[in-house]
Amino acid sequence: MILLFGIAAAVLGIVLLAQGGARRALGIPLLLGGLALAAISQSFVVVPAGHVGVVFNVFGGVQPTPLGEGFRIIIPGIQSVVLYDARLKEVTLAKGPAPTGTSTPGEDAITARSKEGLDIGVDVTVQYRIKRSEAPALHRNLGPGYLETLIVPQIRSKVRDAVGLFNAAELISTQRTQLEAAVTKELREALEEQHIELISVLLRRIDIPPSVAKVIEEKQTAEQQVQVEINRRQQAEIAAQRAVVQAKGERDAAILRAEGEAQAIRLRGEALRQSPQVIQLTVAEKLAPNINTILIPSTGNFLLDLRSLQNLSQPQPAPAPER
Repeated sequence: MILLFGIAAAVLGIVLLAQGGARRALGIPLLLGGLALAAISQSFVVVPAGHVGVVFNVFGGVQPTPLGEGFRIIIPGIQSVVLYDARLKEVTLAKGPAPTGTSTPGEDAITARSKEGLDIGVDVTVQYRIKRSEAPALHRNLGPGYLETLIVPQIRSKVRDAVGLFNAAELISTQRTQLEAAVTKELREALEEQHIELISVLLRRIDIPPSVAKVIEEKQTAEQQVQVEINRRQQAEIAAQRAVVQAKGERDAAILRAEGEAQAIRLRGEALRQSPQVIQLTVAEKLAPNINTILIPSTGNFLLDLRSLQNLSQPQPAPAPER
């Protein structure tokens, strides 16, 4: 606004000077005042939000201290300011236009060769931002065109180098994360040297030749079938081992039962040998009270004393009290 007012005043003063007469005296102050306003307007600089200003001095070159956001004063004619966007930015290298919501048009997809020499297509999005405190060094080394001169070539180079470390089958199955990590590590080191901070590397798409993809898919299917068979065999082995353990347990239990019964019989036999009257008492208890006669074969051995059995089975008189 100040510049516009100064230019308008200077033009009006020139017009008045051209008319001559009494207006000539008014034209000179207007011309001088307009030129002064125009000069003063060039000493004011507004650094927008999210930006940083790099000051160039005609006598001292690029100043080491950048200008922060807000209203700033410089020396007109001696100093000039170049603004850099220090907010988060991204660039996408992919086929066709950039995805919706991105700030940078898409470049051609990266074509790299895998470890076995197959052509691999990669779409990648890189998020970055410049370092505010190092903006003067960035301006001195690269200038405002750092995206085309540094970032895009470095992305292509690091992606190609990283893809060459893996086989095609690994890139589309198990090693995608490792590929992304390898690209991130190498690209971060390259950009840090040029005063740019790498935020993230996002692999959007990895393409391999259809014929190779079909072979890889068939191979993976066969490997899965083999793994299924291995799992079945392991389950069968586990079931067989379980049956063996169960049979062994049953065998051990049977042995323990037999040993217990044998021990019981042995102990019972020892008890009978030590107390033969136990047999007679047991037989007497088993006989009915009204059975007084037992027939025993003449050729057999006498095992029981009938009189003693009767005596054992009949109640004994109580002893007479002592006087």
